[in-house]
Amino acid sequence: MSSARQMFTFDGNFRMYRAGKLQSPTLAYESWGELNTAKDNAVLIFGGLSPSAHAASSAGDSSPGWWEEMIGSGLPIDTDKFFVICVNSLGSCFGSTGAASLDPETGKRYRLTFPILTLEDVAESALLVVEHLGIDCLHTVVGCSMGGMSGLGYCVRHPDAVKRFLSISSATRALPFSIAVRSLQREMIRSDAKWKQGNYDPDDPPVTGQRLARKLGMMTYRSAEEWAQRFGRERATDITGTDHQFVAEFSVESYLENHAVKFSSAFDANCYLYLSHASDLFDLAEHGGSLAAGFERLKLERVVVIGVRTDTLYPPVQQRELADGFSSICSDTQLIELDCIRGHDSFLVEMDAFRPVIREFFESCSD
Repeated sequence: MSSARQMFTFDGNFRMYRAGKLQSPTLAYESWGELNTAKDNAVLIFGGLSPSAHAASSAGDSSPGWWEEMIGSGLPIDTDKFFVICVNSLGSCFGSTGAASLDPETGKRYRLTFPILTLEDVAESALLVVEHLGIDCLHTVVGCSMGGMSGLGYCVRHPDAVKRFLSISSATRALPFSIAVRSLQREMIRSDAKWKQGNYDPDDPPVTGQRLARKLGMMTYRSAEEWAQRFGRERATDITGTDHQFVAEFSVESYLENHAVKFSSAFDANCYLYLSHASDLFDLAEHGGSLAAGFERLKLERVVVIGVRTDTLYPPVQQRELADGFSSICSDTQLIELDCIRGHDSFLVEMDAFRPVIREFFESCSD
């Protein structure tokens, strides 16, 4: 059965991967379908940096989820067959403990006293939810974007706790280009006078910095090819007069502005900084001393790596690196490169391309 957002609070100290601890952190999660008697049909989904755990609608929450067309009865991740779990990342601001949460030791917001966050911490916190649900071994881990690295961290740290891995537009580690982009996004937020070294008023956050960071992010999430087809040189229709000659004169500018405003009103700035930094820190080579050693720790029965031709954030070369590494430890490894024009965000918006390959993955696992 499907459920609206649920909260799990860990009873004890959660040791962070690099340093520090969290006292009794809370994890928000949602689930769809039913866990079978053998408890071997559970699928864990790790999302990207910004989504909540609401990947699909449910009886308890009918609002559309961020992967609405992928999860449900008769859909590629079929909830008639699988028990699907999505956990909001530790460090986020959609129910799970993060920099915007209250520190139980002080009664005040963590802000920048929140420990260094890594994607290993995101993986370990998800494991707490999986164990809470009584599951010893997952049928599949699905990881999208940042979530692919979180999922890889889950697999490498707990190789006996997962059988299959579906990696979507992700990597073994961030490229210098991606690190540079995220570094500039973080600087945009920190340079906003309202940020105040992380001590901003929640009712008056550094929205200008957040808006700029999101705009830069959108430029890497989509592709120039898509925008040439979608916007061309069309002018914005809601701007008139010379007072606005430098702002939103073109349709593509209005598009970026609308997305930036929507994001800035929903996401906490400090949480964004922590998750962005965690994306840069992850490196599979840390788990054994080299990429080869990291892959050797895995015990997977089947792997599918999906990438997109126009993805500049996690380009095809990184998908091939993943597939090559998985192939060294798993003979049943498949690389799928999709000819989508919407860049990194394709897995969220080009469902006609992604549905068939994800459906085939899960149907082949059921044979």
